[in-house]
Amino acid sequence: MTSTHHPHPLRLPAFRLLFLGRTISTLGDAVVPAALAIAVTRATGSSSALALVLGCAMVPRLLLLPLGGVVGDRVDPRLVALVTDLVRAAAQIAVGLELLGAQPRLAAVAAAEAVGGIASAFAMPTASPLVAAAVDGPQRMRANALLASAVNGARLGGPALAGVLVLTAGPGWAFLLDGASFLVSAALLTRLKVRRTPAERRSLRTDLLRGWSEVRSRDWYWTSLIGHAVWNGAAAVLLTLGPLITARRMGGEGVWIAMTQAAAFGVLAGSLLAGRFRPRRPLLVATLGLALYSLPLVALAVTAPAPVTVASYALAMTGLGFLNPVWQTVVQQEFPPQVLARVTSYDWLLSLAAAPLGYTLAPLAADAWGSAGPLLVTAALVALACGGAAFVPGVRRVGRPADPDGPTGTTRERLTGTARGDLTGARVLVDKSPGPTDPRATEAPSTAQEATVPAARRDPTIRG
Repeated sequence: MTSTHHPHPLRLPAFRLLFLGRTISTLGDAVVPAALAIAVTRATGSSSALALVLGCAMVPRLLLLPLGGVVGDRVDPRLVALVTDLVRAAAQIAVGLELLGAQPRLAAVAAAEAVGGIASAFAMPTASPLVAAAVDGPQRMRANALLASAVNGARLGGPALAGVLVLTAGPGWAFLLDGASFLVSAALLTRLKVRRTPAERRSLRTDLLRGWSEVRSRDWYWTSLIGHAVWNGAAAVLLTLGPLITARRMGGEGVWIAMTQAAAFGVLAGSLLAGRFRPRRPLLVATLGLALYSLPLVALAVTAPAPVTVASYALAMTGLGFLNPVWQTVVQQEFPPQVLARVTSYDWLLSLAAAPLGYTLAPLAADAWGSAGPLLVTAALVALACGGAAFVPGVRRVGRPADPDGPTGTTRERLTGTARGDLTGARVLVDKSPGPTDPRATEAPSTAQEATVPAARRDPTIRG
């Protein structure tokens, strides 16, 4: 039952628009990874060409994220999200039209993806301020859980829709659909009306340093980000080595498919659990849940029975699904609205930057020492970084969000008496993915790996 003092988030017009935009845009994004991989390999027959296209989207996103955070705090985040949605719609439609041609040009596809990557660097930091402005504190946990559940549900259907489009109409139509979903998101944002807390305008350097000082001043935040970065690096190792191990030693490719499906349901189950289970120390519980990712890493390293490996992966991703909305809600409560975009940009930057390192080092380490070595090392790092966070005073002190069913809400502990924001129809894809945001994997990076795993830390990322 919802109290009359705190109506259900979907009864709030602003959140309802964000919810619809986020769900629709995620479904559009979910069809693109598989379509991109197939389209580029069909046109070039080269995995290096695919890596080039993915790099063109990822590199500018990483380089410009801090600047995107400054812009998100200085300018109306709704306007930033609206403009970037339109830019990304144009980029995806351009890719779609190129792929529908007789001889698609790799340079044109790469350039369009680079434009999308630049736009996403400015769009991603607007997510937290928009939801924080649309939903009051007592309802944010419920709102974040609703968003996470809808997004993860959309991602379950995305690959199937991608398969239908690619096999019947061609991969170009998947990009046209994604572009159309950006346009729908932009149209919904034109109707969005939320309060805004403008940041004081200073020099770019001062703004960047202010955001970084906010991150450094909270032990629970920067230590958690270390854990999230390690998680994403470990996820990249698993995604790189897992398919080959399951195919050669654990019964064939069907085991890997079962793992990815179990992961998708695990993330969804975790997000649903976050909307109902309210522990007294939510960040502590969520961080320990993230440490469960060491289980499938160990299972693959020792070639455990397939059912054990599949179950451990589902459990690990349930921990991710629980973390995403909890993390977003806690951050919304503990940072001032004037710095939310900058804080979010540093969060995304650290989370996304670790994945390429894992993709690069995993095959090199496996060639040198065998696949068991890097898997066991990353499992130990995940357990140490995420499990060790339980000993950080701030992680233990951050209290439960205000109870939305009470007339005034439950009193909670605060570290510094401040607040931050969450995801929105500004199109956040993630896995803190993946996204990630996300772990949080859960708007999501434009990578071929998205075709095999539904999320990275924190809804991992906004796509480009």
